[in-house]
Amino acid sequence: MQLRNSSLRYGAVAQAFHWGVVALIIAQFTLAFLADDLPLGMHKLVLLARHKSVGMTIMGLAALRLLWRWSNPVPALPPQTSTWQRWAAHTAHGLLYLLLFVVPLMGWLMSSAKNYTVSWFNLVTLPNLVGPNEELFNTFRSVHKTLAFTLLAIAVVHALAALKHEFIDKDNVLRHMLPLRLRNGAPATNVATHKDSASSKESV
Repeated sequence: MQLRNSSLRYGAVAQAFHWGVVALIIAQFTLAFLADDLPLGMHKLVLLARHKSVGMTIMGLAALRLLWRWSNPVPALPPQTSTWQRWAAHTAHGLLYLLLFVVPLMGWLMSSAKNYTVSWFNLVTLPNLVGPNEELFNTFRSVHKTLAFTLLAIAVVHALAALKHEFIDKDNVLRHMLPLRLRNGAPATNVATHKDSASSKESV
């Protein structure tokens, strides 16, 4: 598979960023839910420390993904995509990128306000962004939680839209981001090419 994007599909680097962040977001919510059910103690603190480390990883990967996206134009949506769907897709992508930065940042601020150390897998210790402040801690915690569930909701809608493209519209949009692109034993892009060739012959 090629590393860079083409006009037909995402390259290996973009796919790795995409699915890596998806996996980390799932891990984040799993760690958060597990920690919430535990009493204050070492086990809970370990889970929260991992939660923070994964959050910093997501923020870093989001930055790298944006840099890669700016240097690699993404495949265009199918020509038949309506104006409102294009607007919805661009808006959803923009919000997802924004929240991938803001949600971890709110978590970092929340920990700083509580005077809890934020480290990246005990390899790098990050500085506190604000001083100890219980009122700020409560505010940042509320914002962090609200935005996290907003991120989850948009991600679910994004996934449902991708499934609609695959199973209802059948326009191969989802397959642009899949490492495997087989359809009936042949690459999806080849299928599209065959269809176009067949249509051209019929028109002639």
